[in-house]
Amino acid sequence: MTSTRSKKLCLAQQPDADEMLSRDPFALLVGMLLDQQIPMERAFAGPVAIAQRMEGPFDPSTVAAYDPDGFVEVVAGPPAVHRFPTAMAARIQTLAKHLDEEYGGNASAVWADVKSGDDLLARLSALPGFGAQKAKIFVALLGKQLKVRPRGWREASEPYGEDGAYKSVADVIDVASLVKVRQFKMEQKVEKRVVARPMRQTRNS
Repeated sequence: MTSTRSKKLCLAQQPDADEMLSRDPFALLVGMLLDQQIPMERAFAGPVAIAQRMEGPFDPSTVAAYDPDGFVEVVAGPPAVHRFPTAMAARIQTLAKHLDEEYGGNASAVWADVKSGDDLLARLSALPGFGAQKAKIFVALLGKQLKVRPRGWREASEPYGEDGAYKSVADVIDVASLVKVRQFKMEQKVEKRVVARPMRQTRNS
């Protein structure tokens, strides 16, 4: 398996943010954590903004030990890293504490020695703030872009591991692919609304 240093990521569409994501596994995990209810490129730009505002290095040990109120101020900015800065600051610190306690502060250890896709998915699912979907997307991101490909990784990341798809941040490699992923997400939202409408009508009838 290769490290995140071997690939230049383009998830934030900002040179300084993407450079950090490419070399820092903790930043990549934090970006994935932030990727909800805001545009994905804004989420993955969050780690570099936090690092620039913090006193001390941006690593699990330092973030875990940071004064909680002070860390909320870091995340809140202005500008705010996320639309819910207080909640997200707490989630980032909880993730950092988990990495510090379970992996010695080495974020890449989460996937460094995994033997199977199911093992990788289980480790990611155990991270605070990583639900089933987020964990699957991160398995796909590691496999597609960082060549972290334990046996069965595509199956473990279904449907996001599908080759040639544009379903998640795992498929974002440039501006064009970002547009395709965003279009897919919009189509998914429309489908959900269409499905939900007859259900509401049935309940009201």
